[in-house]
Amino acid sequence: MESKIIPVVPIRGGAVFPGVTTTISIGRRRSLAAAQAASRSNGELLITVQYNTEIEIPGEADLAPIGILAKVRDVLRAPHAGGVQMLVELKERVNFTGLLQTDPYLTGTYTALETQKQPLKDSDIQLMADAIAHLETYAETLGEINQQVLTATRSRRNIGDLADYLAGLLNIPFDLEVELFKELDGSTRLGMIRDYLQQELRISQIRSDLEGEAREGANKAQREFLLREQMKAIRRELGEEPESAADELRQKVDDAGMPEEVYARVNKELKRLNGQNPQSAEAGVIRTWVETLADLPWSTSTEDNLDLKHVRDILDEDHSGLDDVKERIVEFVAVRKLAGNQMKGAIINLNGPPGVGKTSIAQSVARAMGRKMVRISLGGVRDEAEIRGHRRTYIGALPGRLIRALRDVKTNNPVIVLDEIDKVGADFRGDPSSALLEVLDPEQNTNFQDHYLEVPFDLSQVIFITTSNEAGRISAPLYDRMETIDMAGYIEDEKVEITTSHLLRKQVKGHGIEEGQIELEDDSIRLLIRRYTREAGVRQLERQVGSVVRKVAVKVAAGEKGPFKIAPDDIREFLGREKFRFGKAEENDEVGVSTGLAVSSVGGDVLAIEVSLSEGTGRVQLTGSLGDVMRESAQAALTYARTNARSLGLDPAVFDKANIHIHVPDGATPKDGPSAGIALSTAIISAFTNRPIRRDVAMTGEVTLRGKVLEIGGLKGKTIAAHRAGIKTVLLPRDNARDIPELPDTIKEELDLIPVSHLDQVLEAALLDPIGPAFTVAGLNTNDSVDEVTLPVGSVEVLDQPVMVQQKAKNKQQR
Repeated sequence: MESKIIPVVPIRGGAVFPGVTTTISIGRRRSLAAAQAASRSNGELLITVQYNTEIEIPGEADLAPIGILAKVRDVLRAPHAGGVQMLVELKERVNFTGLLQTDPYLTGTYTALETQKQPLKDSDIQLMADAIAHLETYAETLGEINQQVLTATRSRRNIGDLADYLAGLLNIPFDLEVELFKELDGSTRLGMIRDYLQQELRISQIRSDLEGEAREGANKAQREFLLREQMKAIRRELGEEPESAADELRQKVDDAGMPEEVYARVNKELKRLNGQNPQSAEAGVIRTWVETLADLPWSTSTEDNLDLKHVRDILDEDHSGLDDVKERIVEFVAVRKLAGNQMKGAIINLNGPPGVGKTSIAQSVARAMGRKMVRISLGGVRDEAEIRGHRRTYIGALPGRLIRALRDVKTNNPVIVLDEIDKVGADFRGDPSSALLEVLDPEQNTNFQDHYLEVPFDLSQVIFITTSNEAGRISAPLYDRMETIDMAGYIEDEKVEITTSHLLRKQVKGHGIEEGQIELEDDSIRLLIRRYTREAGVRQLERQVGSVVRKVAVKVAAGEKGPFKIAPDDIREFLGREKFRFGKAEENDEVGVSTGLAVSSVGGDVLAIEVSLSEGTGRVQLTGSLGDVMRESAQAALTYARTNARSLGLDPAVFDKANIHIHVPDGATPKDGPSAGIALSTAIISAFTNRPIRRDVAMTGEVTLRGKVLEIGGLKGKTIAAHRAGIKTVLLPRDNARDIPELPDTIKEELDLIPVSHLDQVLEAALLDPIGPAFTVAGLNTNDSVDEVTLPVGSVEVLDQPVMVQQKAKNKQQR
């Protein structure tokens, strides 16, 4: 077909459709020039759509490939519209084939479309009917029915004409307008418009439903209000007095069982409330305060189960070990049984590392006694008002956590767990630990004063159980008010029992596996404890058991049949390489290597202490991340060896000619404390005398310059570590002999526990016969005799830092 040249006007932000005469706003200089040029000639103009509205001078790629051939009827100035209005008659779609020029206006070429009139199909007729029906429904929904428009719509007999008429009539999104503008098939265009109308009808229906629900809710509230007013009027006619909110509140106060002085104070406030405007802020404050007091359990308590056997059974069922804690709870129940309500509540602090069961045993106490339990976490609490509450004059004032807990639990004798009491802080808002002094003092908590209540509340029947990880961080006055039970953690046998009776069952049930399908051998459990966990409690152990159970769950889900017996090799396969190691006894009896015992928050361990001698100038070097106290213990041990050199068969002068290096392996782990004193002394003396130390002997105890062995702590954990490492004999201070009955039976039966009071006893039990001459260096005058042991002034180098050690020196007397 022949291309024709014609002025082009691109329109932005919308589209027009053929078959109507309409006005188009012109805002660009080139578009106005094109319209004026068309008016001066035959009036023909090509209108097309510009995709990007931001472009001032569009290129060919910025314009739609379809245009509308139009005839300009008039060009009018429209000041109120901010530009020029062009009245055009939109005739038909044409192919826009390209731009020729852009100045002084856009000129392009077009070709006519080849169209063939097709008779209407049944589907087209149905589509036209559906579109008109949707339009009528849409117009009715909007409330904009125009009969003239509807008549004009129904008069359209061509499906394309109907589509173009509806597209120009509706407020269609720009993207859809562009698609309709470019689409040449009339059926397709009308289908797109019908789908758009259907979507708009659905949105309109949803909006109508929401508005209907809102109106219904408002009408319901209004209806209820009218019914209530009618009920009041009916009661007045019948002579019945309606029950007011004030009467309900008074009845609630009467039923609360308050003490007389509290009841009198509340009645006074109720009288004030009756004289207040119900809508005033003061009335709201008083009403909330009275309701809070009425909700408190002034006289409501649970009945204790004082059957000692039942209490023991519950505690043993929930926890293995922890005999000290269980015994204290049983004692409390026994006294409660004898003394009745005259006995005040217990205040017990459970101190120990994480995961040893402090919080869970509090739950068991509540279950065993038939009491309710509430837990209050104090970690990070820095505001005193968290304990005592706020003055009720403040906006949003609340009682403290204790009063709120009693209100929620609805009994005045629950078990209250104050968790992480060692982590209470203090700042400008006050010191919560000071507020706890009254709570945890049996002599004062009978009249606990909450700032919000302003009346006393009796806390004496409450069992307070506090938990802490480090008792040293608790303030001294607060610590003095509590009975502290140290929970050092579980020994290995207890962990095995806990895993078998609790952890494995819990994990099996939690992973959907039938009970009895997984069996963990004792050796497998011990491998988990020793090689895959390092803790005082059992949290890590439970996670590792869960990992093993998940591996088995994969097999079960894949169709494998149980039961599954988990051996140590299976543990290594499931969990990979071993993560931890534990100390073991030395393989041979060696000179200068003793076995000490240590304890930490995760339990006890054995550690080798190595002493190496070399010719030198008397320098002493200590390595292995040793703390100040342990360094001082090494100095004391060396001084004892110097002082007793003659009795040990040594020349005192050898200490001035020998460099001494003391090392404790596992250098990345800090070590400190005085309990390695006798192990250091034994290793030093063994190195100088060339006497091997028995590899099956471990020792712990502080040593003095005179050789006395002093008491140490952590004996339970240390002996357990020695037993695990294969040690046969443990040397311990005589003052610690009183702790032996508290050790596990397996420890007492399988270890030879020898109390010692002096280093001589340690050397006698630990050292073997010499395997060669004692350590000496060249140049010593072995014929010198000494009337008195003399030690020259020397220097001790600790971690390469020289520290002068003052020693009393006397001149040698030549014989």
